[in-house]
Amino acid sequence: MNNDNITDKNQATEETVFEQNTHDTGETNSDNLNKDKTVKETPDEQKPLSKEEIKKQKKERSDKRWNSFFSWIGVICFALILAGALRGFLGEPVRVDGNSMNDTLMNKEIVIATKPKLLIGKLERGDVVICHFPNRNEHTFRIGATLTLKVDTAFMKRLIALPGDSIAIIEGQLYINDKPVQEDYVTHTSTQSYPRRVLGRNEYFVMGDNRANSHDSRSYDVGTITEDMIVGHAKWVIYPFNKIRSID
Repeated sequence: MNNDNITDKNQATEETVFEQNTHDTGETNSDNLNKDKTVKETPDEQKPLSKEEIKKQKKERSDKRWNSFFSWIGVICFALILAGALRGFLGEPVRVDGNSMNDTLMNKEIVIATKPKLLIGKLERGDVVICHFPNRNEHTFRIGATLTLKVDTAFMKRLIALPGDSIAIIEGQLYINDKPVQEDYVTHTSTQSYPRRVLGRNEYFVMGDNRANSHDSRSYDVGTITEDMIVGHAKWVIYPFNKIRSID
């Protein structure tokens, strides 16, 4: 019996050792498999890049930079074109410079000059317009040998007579088509006279509302202006903010 017990104990011991070895061996094999997987799953990007791949990456980065640059250039160009279109077809702000339109418009007020009336040819007597005078260039820029850019001084005046109208001023009283005109907007009168004349096909007569202090079509060095010299129709005063109003 003692021999049998010793044998059983030996067998039990051997089985326990075998199980432990088996367990340890299993863990070791599992670890080895994980290590193999780790080695196999190492991404290829860890490998050194070839010269061709490096060149390709540099080219892609350069292309992205240039694409971004040209995108911004496109946005800026579009904004400039849009701003030019708005100014050319809708309107733009203009600052009053001087006292020739007192008391309708005061010095340094800012008005919105609209364009639609000009574009459709619907100017009327009494409109306040922004215009240029003959031979009154504020700046002249020469670009290269053949291109000259002239910037004309802009004036704000009231449109008094249209092509085909007769105009005369007798001791300050305005006559259009031989009829006296009541000018409620004139607060600074003048006794100046102007001989009767009929305006030609493309002649417009303008004067400032401050008749006592305005350089306009009555002056020999200004005279009448042509349609292309009228660049805006003053419609609203937008500054100072406490004097916002429409222009009559």
